[in-house]
Amino acid sequence: MFSALSAVFRPVMRLGLVSQIVIGIIAGVLLVVVSPETAESVALLGQLFVKALKAVAPVLVFVLVAAAIAGHTKGQPTHIRGVLLLYIIGTLAAAMVAVVASFLIPTELSLDLKGVSGNPPSNIGEIMQNLVLNAVSNPVTALMEANFIAILVWAVGLGFMLRNASGPTRQVFEDLSEAVSGIVRGVIRLAPLGIFGLVANTLAESGIGALLGYGQLLAVIVGCMLFVALVTNPLIVFWQTRRNPYPLVFECLRSSAITAFFTRSSAANIPVNLALCERLKLDPDTYSISIPLGATINMAGAAVTISVITLAAAHTLGIPVDFATALLLCVVSALAACGVSGVAGGSLLLIPLATSLFGIPAEVAMQVVAIGFVISVVQDSTETALNSSTDVLFTAAACRRAEAVAEK
Repeated sequence: MFSALSAVFRPVMRLGLVSQIVIGIIAGVLLVVVSPETAESVALLGQLFVKALKAVAPVLVFVLVAAAIAGHTKGQPTHIRGVLLLYIIGTLAAAMVAVVASFLIPTELSLDLKGVSGNPPSNIGEIMQNLVLNAVSNPVTALMEANFIAILVWAVGLGFMLRNASGPTRQVFEDLSEAVSGIVRGVIRLAPLGIFGLVANTLAESGIGALLGYGQLLAVIVGCMLFVALVTNPLIVFWQTRRNPYPLVFECLRSSAITAFFTRSSAANIPVNLALCERLKLDPDTYSISIPLGATINMAGAAVTISVITLAAAHTLGIPVDFATALLLCVVSALAACGVSGVAGGSLLLIPLATSLFGIPAEVAMQVVAIGFVISVVQDSTETALNSSTDVLFTAAACRRAEAVAEK
């Protein structure tokens, strides 16, 4: 029996991860069509997959950042400054795309949801205060609660302190980072089974009817993200490298965005991005820091989500919004979003903050948040895919620009 099953699944195991994920999606859809009752019973596969990713992601970010900084050779140049500049430019560009799309394709929402609950921030001051307080949280608590801001701060601090440690001590951290990355790679290898369970359970519980009800809103959000991925980002890369950007863009989308779309976690996708950077032969001293950093603070996808949904709410209520105000709102919200990046639906929880600047009541704002959670099956996946693939794309652009300058 075992040998028979092995013979059946051996060809599948030889396929790449992306192909296996596609097979998992198709299998999940077919299971819902053939036997909806059975579909709900395989939900455990998806739950285990998501829980495993959430469990290992905080440890991964902490260990990788600390080990990368501790292992950096003093005097060895990196291109982190260039990468950070591209992160900022990319976020601003994404916000602008979302604002333009929202003005060109005004969307109305059906604001009649009841029983909405949540605890969103009330103003920018609260966001910044929470950001500062989260940054100095207890490191053990930060790891337990997936507080990525505090994790990043502690990892950076520990990394700099360990730069003066003995060679064997730094090697321990390097070995630890390899071990944790190996665990995450093992979890991601189980993605086809996890996605099979997630797809089957999601379709069995709610079907696609809920998504179709907000089709235009979802289309605008996904359309903006696709425009950023296929037009805006390539223009930024071309500005940096003066080369055809699309081979690099498509490689990042194929090797990073697809896995990030289904894992819905930029942090869990870090090993995939690191392996891609290695295949692209980028500077290890740069990508070993920029990739974990980007998983925490690169929020172009959040800029799109907050901008489109907030302006849709304003349009629904007939509130006039000038372009400059809308763009400023989106930029501020996107930058503040990094403070809640470790929270599920973090960008959605910033929507009440954004809508309050237009005088929209909190009760209405929470209904808008609820709509965001309805479409989050696609929205959050697309947002993560854009954010994670952009981490590699901009790291590669900054590294190749530096190499071109050095050759002259």
